[in-house]
Amino acid sequence: MSQAPRTYITTPIYYANGEPHIGHAYTTLLADTLARYQRQAGADVLFLTGTDEHGQKIQEAAEKRGLSPIELCDEMAARFRNAWKRLDIGHDRFMRTTEADHLAVVGAFLTRLDARGHVYADTYRGWYCVHEERFWTEKDLAVGGLCPTCDRPLREIEEKNYFFRMSHFQGDLVRHIEEHPDWIVPETRRNEVLGFLQKPLSDLSISRPRARVSWGIPLPFDSNQTTYVWVDALINYLTASGAIDPNAAADDQGFDDVAGSRWPADLHIIGKDIVTTHAVYWPTLLMGVGLPLPKRILAHGWWTVGRDKMSKSLGNTVDPLELREEFGTDALRWYLLREMPTGSDASYTPERFLARYDELANVLGNLASRVTSMIVRYREGQVPDGDPGGLDGAIVGTLERFHAAMTALRVHEGLDSAMDLARTVNGYVETSEPWALAKTPSRGGELDAALATLTRALVVISALFFPVMPGKMTELAAGLGLNEVPPLQAAARIVPAGLRVRKVPPLFPKPEAVDT
Repeated sequence: MSQAPRTYITTPIYYANGEPHIGHAYTTLLADTLARYQRQAGADVLFLTGTDEHGQKIQEAAEKRGLSPIELCDEMAARFRNAWKRLDIGHDRFMRTTEADHLAVVGAFLTRLDARGHVYADTYRGWYCVHEERFWTEKDLAVGGLCPTCDRPLREIEEKNYFFRMSHFQGDLVRHIEEHPDWIVPETRRNEVLGFLQKPLSDLSISRPRARVSWGIPLPFDSNQTTYVWVDALINYLTASGAIDPNAAADDQGFDDVAGSRWPADLHIIGKDIVTTHAVYWPTLLMGVGLPLPKRILAHGWWTVGRDKMSKSLGNTVDPLELREEFGTDALRWYLLREMPTGSDASYTPERFLARYDELANVLGNLASRVTSMIVRYREGQVPDGDPGGLDGAIVGTLERFHAAMTALRVHEGLDSAMDLARTVNGYVETSEPWALAKTPSRGGELDAALATLTRALVVISALFFPVMPGKMTELAAGLGLNEVPPLQAAARIVPAGLRVRKVPPLFPKPEAVDT
């Protein structure tokens, strides 16, 4: 018996100093949808998410609230866990960077980096943004000497840091990107990274003085310095993979042989604002310790309100849990994944949300109610033994388009194809007219074939929509007499004859009647 293919999918770990918002939700739902798709296709999936819990921002936020940093982190990690539970996120591992295993892996990683000659100490003087937790040179500053990323005031700092010789790996990284054109998707993000790498790459400061930033992982070779929060955070992907055993002897920790672990990651899913850290910092750090690079990076766009990026600092974020309360979990999941072309930006408006909800109600929900009602009415709830092949071409073509889109990480196109099949099946209802066939006993065979065809199509639809709407599709599968939503490869082969069907109530009722 062949072993199921293994897939390792990650989101960023979210900074534990604010509430989960629609941007966090989109990233995590995108990962969840792809993870569920892979499981439906038979893969053994590890889906990682979590919280990033070190650094100056958390240290200062905790002080303002009269909490210890770990108390604040405990509170925020619980909020993210609760949000993902309510949004039906099926992650396999929730990483917290304050976990003992992670601290040990970071220590082993930095020790290895230093032992290979890629770390040196130097004095740094520059402009520092606490919010972004990064330094800027004079030429980088925005108008008025502000941070070019968040427009906040900067602090001029001179201090001792340790640096990673990132510049040493610039040529290797450019070659990797050019030799693997699909390593960063979409192409616009790949081109941005290559453009960034046209200029000489600076070395990377990997530490902060403990006197200034005490809330962090101490450097293994200098306890007066703490690890730069971004370096700490990126290593979480490695910690969760199980590749590194920090308790083993230095030459047996796993850096020279990752076989048997989940490393390298198959897919890092990130927002486009952190593409440099994931496509420049992270791969060069991995090169520095001699580990393979992640196989693919998907950098999606931003949710905007009008022309402005949705962000906490602008006060224009949308709470995904509020939308969930009114419209239900699966409707929110559908909107976010259907509305944003994967890799591009999208603008949130209440009107577009309602349009996508109406699409669910009028196309998919109405189809499920009509078909199951007719089977109950005309065949006492049992699918007849008729020829179910009336929509063979549409089903086969949809499955091919769906698989192609999901494999290419164009999730919105995959969902489009699934909804197109629902529209086609609605059209089949109108042309086959089961209500007319039911009036003529001599046409009973035609009615049986129509009802069997419609049932088979709904089974396939439940499998296609399951990755994005697991709750509602589980309801639909139960209404069709199935114990669970079938795997994608099996859905089209299910023989519907004999299934005991019950009328499926409206899957997407009017908002005031939504059961969350």
